[in-house]
Amino acid sequence: MTTREKHLVELVDDAGRPQGETTVAAAHQPPGQLHRAFSVLLVAPDGRVLLQRRAPVKTRFPLRWANSCCGHPTPGESLVDAANRRLHEELGADPVELTEVGVYVYYAEDPATGRVEFEYDHVLRGRFRPGSPLLPDPDEVTELRWVDPVTLTADLDTDPRAYAPWLGGVVNRLLAPSGPAGGPPGPAANPPGPPADDASERSGGR
Repeated sequence: MTTREKHLVELVDDAGRPQGETTVAAAHQPPGQLHRAFSVLLVAPDGRVLLQRRAPVKTRFPLRWANSCCGHPTPGESLVDAANRRLHEELGADPVELTEVGVYVYYAEDPATGRVEFEYDHVLRGRFRPGSPLLPDPDEVTELRWVDPVTLTADLDTDPRAYAPWLGGVVNRLLAPSGPAGGPPGPAANPPGPPADDASERSGGR
């Protein structure tokens, strides 16, 4: 088991209220335990978003294209701190301004590994400053590319197996933001909120 698999995540109910904690590894074993997560999309001034291709050593959906950065806040950790920590760990990126644009509750199974994704996923828009350094960790990221989000949405329909199963819901929240747990878009925080819309998926896991 990798060190990251031993990290703690916050278990939540379907309204995002804390319900305890467990390890990353335990949360992703079948049938899965609903836990708090975040997905970051870095957005350039021209509107393009940064995608990463997940490294082959990833335990969930290796070599799939996904959003800029994903992760789990530790129990009690703010989304801003957790997301900027993972942006630095995965991409070597400096801290960015983050706005929560929605919550995405999804379920996905990885048939190759048997792992399960069952996440209360806070979708965060990050403002990318041109010229900012990006030094991806090869143990996390194989490739990076910038894409137009509308074009990406069409390609997700055409070639879904090239992408992580949560990416479609993340991009939808970016294009039609609702803010934290259904409210208007606002600065990222870590409050439990009213029920988010449920967008369950079954296709491979995270």
